[in-house]
Amino acid sequence: MKNVMEYKGYLGTVEYSETDNILFGKVIGIGSLISYEGKSVDELRSDFEGAVEDYLELCTEKGIEPEKTYKGSFNVRISPILHRSLALYAASHNQSLNASVEAAIEYYISSKQ
Repeated sequence: MKNVMEYKGYLGTVEYSETDNILFGKVIGIGSLISYEGKSVDELRSDFEGAVEDYLELCTEKGIEPEKTYKGSFNVRISPILHRSLALYAASHNQSLNASVEAAIEYYISSKQ
């Protein structure tokens, strides 16, 4: 995937501001806002890693568990017709609705790579 960095299991975006002539980003996949910036790729990576370290340190100081990225659970809104079709497919294949959705997503992602 382009424009993404990873550090200690946290994923961060890489974006460019033409107005400010800087690179910037934020950690994705968690509710907390963790942002960073830099004038070069090396500065951006350093600030990203520092921001993650600061977040983890703050969690330790406050005695709270750091948020984990992508827990494997999310809500999806689809049309009632598609929902019904998927439920019928799952039942006819002796699968749970979750298993059918997971298989469909795996198929879609693997065909796009």
